[in-house]
Amino acid sequence: MYSKTFWNERYANEDYVYGKDPNDFLRTRLPNLKKGRILFPCEGEGRNAVFAAGLGWDVFAFDQSEIGKQKATALAKEKNVTIHYEISDVLSYPYAPEQMDMVALIYCHFHKSIRTTAHRNCVRTLKTGGILLLEAFSPDQLQYTSGGPKDPDMLYQLKDLRMDFSEMSVEYEEALEIELNESPFHRGKAAIVRLVLRKI
Repeated sequence: MYSKTFWNERYANEDYVYGKDPNDFLRTRLPNLKKGRILFPCEGEGRNAVFAAGLGWDVFAFDQSEIGKQKATALAKEKNVTIHYEISDVLSYPYAPEQMDMVALIYCHFHKSIRTTAHRNCVRTLKTGGILLLEAFSPDQLQYTSGGPKDPDMLYQLKDLRMDFSEMSVEYEEALEIELNESPFHRGKAAIVRLVLRKI
C-alpha cells in the first residue's frame, strides 16, 4: 500500500502530476446526475473535486497527503469554488451514515486486505438511492506502463467489486481497454474497470 510519504513526495512537484482536468468517466457522467453531496476519497490534488464543485455539487474530499490538500485548495481558489477537504486515510475517515448522494472512487486502489472494508464504508455513507461511481485498473494493467499499482492484490476485477457492493444495484459495469491521457503518470493503453451503482 502507498504511504503518506509516497504521496507527499509525488505531489511535491510544482505541476499537478495528474493534471487539473477531471477524469473522463466522471466528466461525462456527473453533469447528468441530480446535484447533491458528493464524497471523493483519496482525492489527491483535487482535479475531480474541483470539477464537481464547478457543476454545483456540495463537495467533500479527503486524502492522507497534506501536499495534496494544499494543491487541491489552491486549485479550488483558482477555479473560484469551495470544497471541504480533510486529511485522513481511507479507514480512519468518519463516514457518517446516509449523508452522501454520491461517492466517486477514481483510481482509489486499496490492498485486498482492506478493500472490502473501505468499499463498504463508502456504501454506508450513501443515502438510499445514492450513486457510487468507480474507475480503476484491472489485473490486465500489469502488462502496460500507463500507471497504477504493480501489486496484483491492489488491482480490481468486476467479480470482486460486485461482492464488495453486493447490496447495491448495478446500473453500468464494464471491463475495457482505453487510451489514458491524464498526465505522464496516466498515459497510454490501459486496462480498467468502470462501475455505476445505486444504493437500494
